Amino acid sequence: MLTDDDVLALIGARHPDPFAVLGQHTDATGRVWVRALLPGATAVTVIDTASGEPVVKLGPRHPNGLFEAVCPVRRLRFDYRLQVHWSSGTDGRYADAYSFGPLVGDADLHYLAEGSHLRPFEVLGAHPMTVGEGVYAVDGVRFALWAPNARRISVVGDFNAWDGRRHPMRSRGGSGIWELFVPHAAVGDRYKYEIVDAQGTVLPLKCDPYARAAQLRPETASTVAPLPPKRLLPPERAEANGRQSPMAIYEVHLGSWRRHPDGRFHSWDDLAAALPAYAASQGFTHIELLPISEHPFDGSWGYQTLGLYAPTSRFGTPDGFERFVEACHAQGLGLLLDWVPAHFPSDAHGLARFDGSALFEYADPREGFHRDWNTLIYNFGRHEVRNFLIGSALYWIERFGVDGLRVDAVASMLYRDYSREAGEWVPNVHGGRENLEAIALFKRCNEVIGAECPGAITLAEESTAFPGVSSPTWAGGLGFHFKWNMGWMHDTLKYMAEDPVHRRWHHDKMSFGLVYAYSENFVLPLSHDEVVHGKGSILGRMPGDDWQRFANLRAYYGFMWGHPGKKLLFMGQEFGQPGEWNHDTELPWGLLGDARHAGVQRLVRDLNGLYRTQPALYRLDHDGRGFEWIAVQESEQSVYAWLRRDDTGAVVLVACNFTPVPRHGYRLGVPEGVAAWREVLNTDSVFYGGSNLGNGLGPLPTEGVGAHGRGQSVLLTLPPLATIFLVPD
Repeated sequence: MLTDDDVLALIGARHPDPFAVLGQHTDATGRVWVRALLPGATAVTVIDTASGEPVVKLGPRHPNGLFEAVCPVRRLRFDYRLQVHWSSGTDGRYADAYSFGPLVGDADLHYLAEGSHLRPFEVLGAHPMTVGEGVYAVDGVRFALWAPNARRISVVGDFNAWDGRRHPMRSRGGSGIWELFVPHAAVGDRYKYEIVDAQGTVLPLKCDPYARAAQLRPETASTVAPLPPKRLLPPERAEANGRQSPMAIYEVHLGSWRRHPDGRFHSWDDLAAALPAYAASQGFTHIELLPISEHPFDGSWGYQTLGLYAPTSRFGTPDGFERFVEACHAQGLGLLLDWVPAHFPSDAHGLARFDGSALFEYADPREGFHRDWNTLIYNFGRHEVRNFLIGSALYWIERFGVDGLRVDAVASMLYRDYSREAGEWVPNVHGGRENLEAIALFKRCNEVIGAECPGAITLAEESTAFPGVSSPTWAGGLGFHFKWNMGWMHDTLKYMAEDPVHRRWHHDKMSFGLVYAYSENFVLPLSHDEVVHGKGSILGRMPGDDWQRFANLRAYYGFMWGHPGKKLLFMGQEFGQPGEWNHDTELPWGLLGDARHAGVQRLVRDLNGLYRTQPALYRLDHDGRGFEWIAVQESEQSVYAWLRRDDTGAVVLVACNFTPVPRHGYRLGVPEGVAAWREVLNTDSVFYGGSNLGNGLGPLPTEGVGAHGRGQSVLLTLPPLATIFLVPD
């Protein structure tokens, strides 16, 4: 039954079909043979599983560990174990991987091949399971991998001494799927794949694209982990994620929020005990984490990921992350994750030329290489790759119960000419610059999340004027729930960097955002990207002496919280971090001993508190009925004033003075029907470190004196470099 060529192919780990020769087989005369390849074994005995009695001792067919024998008397296949004595002097009893049939069903193969499998992570990757029942039950791990152009694949790991001869996998034909059940492999085992490409070259060991856990860098092996159970969002979380709810997001890089004194990262449980409570005490509604999917290089901040299904091991195991999510929800906070489907690094152990071919990436570097980041671009036109990406998005939301995903670098995916000169990119089938495959990916991904995870949200970091990013797919949009307003961020930061004496010439930069404010469902971001690469901090952009810098910052935050749109603030900016963010150290928490920084922190807390208790500041964030300018032409005085409304008639009045000149007796036009106003927040309050100039606690009566085109007005004191909020008294 076994030719010499078969023997040499097995010993050389290049046999095309190991299941055809290893395990239990019946020859032409009806005799039952058992054959096992166990390099390092010195003796192998076949044991009948049912009786526990020895059946036959296998003889050596090749000195490199190939054993075989005819089972006496036996004419029918039977369940058996292998009693093995190893050259190390140890003994063990094992089920034979080559005694098990295929475990991946034909329906799964079909849906995986056409890219329509809703949950490919339930099939591909490493899945601990028990096969058989009673005395025949065997615990182990089913490994399954997509690599259609490989000639041979072996799973190697702690369970087989990392020997590629021990566990070559079964090819499932045209599906491109390879699978193997490895008895006695277990949760916590490290593993990789040894792949021989179509030319016969053994590639560097590859980690598992669908791995749910991985080793801590610089080690790169995948780790067997159980599939987390489904966790649907409770109704209160779904409501909190809605467009008519307040949303103040605290953006966090976990590795540098807090660290141990010796520089070590805190664990998921350490972070769960501290971060959600802090964010909640500051009045935030959501935490957003920079990418926590496994990545090889700390300096990428997680944006160059190789483990789209694995929470990074920097902070512990996946079950620790599950507890972190629960801690956020227990504090009433939503949790958003940055998710990176745009590109991946070219590390040899990762996805690059995974089976010896451009499998996950576009083959043409004009499509498949990001020159900005020296990374590879996913092949969005390939069914299996889209399935891999959409499955990842669903996995984080469905299996960990997170509230949503902020999708990174959307603009780079939407346009084929992104950061490329003429002639350096490949047009789409219509000759245009849009990446139609990426557009289809976004639409399908958002539809799947909407159907499978009601209440979860997606947010796009998209910096162009691409239409309909946050419009539903049935209306021709991409289907995101929200879009970051990058234009607002750049315009307003540029204005705030101007010396107040020059701001009159740039007055429109603060008002221009309202021209397009309702074209998308916007989030106003002051993100990590604005405090790195020589940009300084948000406080560092503010002009003037120390008093003016802090006053400018407080006034700007007041402007932001009064402006239509959800809010996002990167960690450290809530207390006015003066320097750039450094991902290698924790935030400078000692600054809170300085009253100026502590005042900024108290202001952010109170802005969030006011925001959450005044529906006029959030319910119509994305509806033009919720905003009305009062003073927008006051460029000489650098004053802005507007009304925010909700759908019940509630109203909030916001006024900003962006010069260091106090404006006493400033007459501001107000709507009819309000007899008096009351100041409820003043960024110049001494409580926040200001000069304490303002309008006191008493009512400010409306007068029948016209101003700003209105028949009624109110006399106000506008503090220097400050924003005030007023409500009907």
